[in-house]
Amino acid sequence: MLNVPYGLGEGEKLDVYLPKEHTETFPLVLYIHGGYWQFLSKDASGFAAGPLATHGVVLAAVGYDVAPKGQLEVMVRQVRRSVAFAVQQYTGISGVYLLGHSAGAHLAAMVLSTDWAEFGVVPNIKGAFLVSGLYDLEPITHTYVNDVLHMSREVALQNSPLRCVPKLEGRRNCQVLITVAQHDSPEFHRQSQEYFEALRAAGWSASLLDIGDTDHFDVIEKLSQEDYFLTQVILKMISRG
Repeated sequence: MLNVPYGLGEGEKLDVYLPKEHTETFPLVLYIHGGYWQFLSKDASGFAAGPLATHGVVLAAVGYDVAPKGQLEVMVRQVRRSVAFAVQQYTGISGVYLLGHSAGAHLAAMVLSTDWAEFGVVPNIKGAFLVSGLYDLEPITHTYVNDVLHMSREVALQNSPLRCVPKLEGRRNCQVLITVAQHDSPEFHRQSQEYFEALRAAGWSASLLDIGDTDHFDVIEKLSQEDYFLTQVILKMISRG
């Protein structure tokens, strides 16, 4: 099912990939694409659907308004709204799992700090797979990436997962896997390590995984392969439910 609207905005749509065999209950993985908050889209985000569907997992690729149309705070709210919509729309969800890459990992991490009372629903988020993400946006305000985002320092700080690690209330069963590629830049390694440590210090169940022989792009693209190490890790975590 393509272009399922979760809001009124043009970019607020989901592409939902269902297993061939329908089951009454199923795990739902929400994939949030990267692209430095200004490139890519959900339209090329279904590559992980095959291996997941084989194991009865539904994948929903999340669309959001990238810059310059969308501002960072808007993107964060859109992704949060997509999660709330999904759990209200699909009643058979046995657990929600967030899967984000690069800027998408940042947005997925921001979902973990959501005040769900505002959305009138409390999603059963059982896991978050954060791949090659950025968790402290303040350094980005000093780079070319911000030429399109136009983030103020205040916005960057307010939307940095590293600076707003949430309390554990209602989230004790959530497992967070922070993944970094061997050939990611030192900044990605640093931020992944620091966010991992911040989650652990706050009592979260978090783990850090450095995947060898991968770079910033193929670390996520290889999820199209069922025998890929990270694919197997994700499937194993979901199967534990």
